[in-house]
Amino acid sequence: MISVEAALSGLFGLVSPLGAEQVPLTRANGRVLAEDVIARRDQPPFAGSAMDGYAVIAAEARPGARFRVIGESAAGARFAGRVSRGEAVRIFTGAPVPEGADRVVIQEDVEAAGDMITLTEGLDEGPHIRPAGGDFRIGDRIAAPRRLTPADVALAASMNHPVLTVTRRPAVALISTGDELVMPGETPGPDQIVASNTFGLKALLDAEGAEARILPAARDTEASLRMAFELAGSADLIVTIGGASVGDHDLVGKVAADLGLDRAFWKVAMRPGKPLMAGKLGGVPMIGLPGNPVSAMVCGHVFLRPVIRAMLGLPARALETVTARLAAPVAANGPRTHYMRAEMTPEGIRPFSSQDSALLSVLSRADTFLVRPPDAPAAAAGETVACLHI
Repeated sequence: MISVEAALSGLFGLVSPLGAEQVPLTRANGRVLAEDVIARRDQPPFAGSAMDGYAVIAAEARPGARFRVIGESAAGARFAGRVSRGEAVRIFTGAPVPEGADRVVIQEDVEAAGDMITLTEGLDEGPHIRPAGGDFRIGDRIAAPRRLTPADVALAASMNHPVLTVTRRPAVALISTGDELVMPGETPGPDQIVASNTFGLKALLDAEGAEARILPAARDTEASLRMAFELAGSADLIVTIGGASVGDHDLVGKVAADLGLDRAFWKVAMRPGKPLMAGKLGGVPMIGLPGNPVSAMVCGHVFLRPVIRAMLGLPARALETVTARLAAPVAANGPRTHYMRAEMTPEGIRPFSSQDSALLSVLSRADTFLVRPPDAPAAAAGETVACLHI
């Protein structure tokens, strides 16, 4: 068996960032930026008013000063003239500040009478002007790689880019295996179960930025598995679920080897998830996950999510762990890294009493994995431990 860290390093060695494509801004949120976005304009492109009020010469702005209003400046319709001594221009938020003015007096500090205004006592300091280029200037950039947020999309739009260059979504083929499986909505036989792994993994992969495709479940025959691998041939990543262990019906490793799998490793010192297999099949990265539902999902978080990020051009590294205080004691750990299903409470992180790798109901309640390193000693409530939010 190899360590989780060694397995993840091996997986990163199997994949590389995919090519790029262009998408409109309306479809860019959540995508990974593949090329820098460079500002094509200054923002704001002019000195603009931050408030509704009157544009004047700052040196004249004092309580009791009187000004003649000579015009108006509104957003999209600037005042074309120049402000001279004793003059003011009515101005609104976002409007260009007229030439000659360098102060906006807010309308609450003004008494107006016809075309004359008087500045009142309690005049604030101002100047209530946003400088040209105060947000960004031509040549400023949004640096790639970066997973785009709604704020990034708004910024790119403001930089005058209608289309962004992003990394292509990895196409992932999901193959579940086993005679015991039927699809949700079907009626299982007395010895069958409803397939769940591929649906949970598809949701996890799609949320990470991939496009996962669920292939028909492969039966426990070499012919069925061969057909499944043929259907997966156009994918960027093949993920099998089940059949990677050592039982008589666990055929994935054998069939993959017969088809030319260049295996990188098999078996990882972790629980749940020990029978993990990886390699390249016909040049396509392949990851074989265990069939227990929780094992498959834990491996999805620990391995598939970082791998998809690497394929999208993001840094190739493990998901970040944080520390938390234990709300309840935990026993000493064995020789494998243990990803205990847990929940965050006001008292700290609390592992669930049952850690059976078949219990999806427990996984559904969990919002965190309590990560116990190999051979970690028992820990008391209040001690600090590592955890991985999911």
